[in-house]
Amino acid sequence: MHHLKFLRGGLAVYTALFIAFLYGPFVVMGILSFQKGPEGGPQFPILEWSTYWYRHVLGFAPPSRVAPLPIGEALVRSLTLAFATMVVSTVLGTLTAQAFRERFRGSGLVFYLVVLGMIVPGVLLGLGMALLANNLGIDRNWWSTAFVLHVVYTYPFAFLVMLAIFNRFDRSVEEASWMLGVTPARTFRKVTFPMIFPGVLSAMLFAFTLSYDEFPRTLFTAGSDVTMPIAIYGTFAVEIHPNLFAFGVLTTLFSFALLSVYGILMALSVRRARMRATGIQEEIA
Repeated sequence: MHHLKFLRGGLAVYTALFIAFLYGPFVVMGILSFQKGPEGGPQFPILEWSTYWYRHVLGFAPPSRVAPLPIGEALVRSLTLAFATMVVSTVLGTLTAQAFRERFRGSGLVFYLVVLGMIVPGVLLGLGMALLANNLGIDRNWWSTAFVLHVVYTYPFAFLVMLAIFNRFDRSVEEASWMLGVTPARTFRKVTFPMIFPGVLSAMLFAFTLSYDEFPRTLFTAGSDVTMPIAIYGTFAVEIHPNLFAFGVLTTLFSFALLSVYGILMALSVRRARMRATGIQEEIA
């Protein structure tokens, strides 16, 4: 009993430290984002509270010596690249996981080749792609060379998520649909896909988040048109101002909103899948 209490206390301390290290930087960043502007820097404690840097990020503040963040074009590039990567990686991951539901020759080799994309360091992949593009005379752009590496990086995550979903999938539901004379393609569209949709949502979230936040692969392959992480790094490397913290807070709030939407869609899809499975079982009975 004494050892059990000690173990629980240790786990409680570890959990508290983990939460502190996880959310501590966000709290500090949020406090510093309300520093006085336009001359205020990232000093602590706060001398005077202000929302100047939020207005500066959104373009509502008057011009000052602090250069505005290149949010417009860089943010559009990052969101476009992340969305395109999300679609391609999720489709490829779902189709590949569907193929792995049946044993086939060379499946082990194919599995490790797919997973290799998430294991190889991003710096090596980015540098290798840059050298290959230069030798072949291909222009490096965020929508071509960077997009390819983003898919190579996020595709394994989507594949592993969908593989876990299919491993827990009840094949009797599909077999019941086939017994009713429904074609395999229609069965996948009307029966299988609604039931695996929560996993598809998870794969989409993984791919979008990883692509939006990707730095080393993009740094070597995006060319002259920078994405948001590279733009922030370029600004951060010159001089630190609270507008970076304000943008970080806004980005984090957007992430929380995205997670909230994901949770709502997940709950609705799970409920719909259960209702559909119940209806099919009642038709068979």
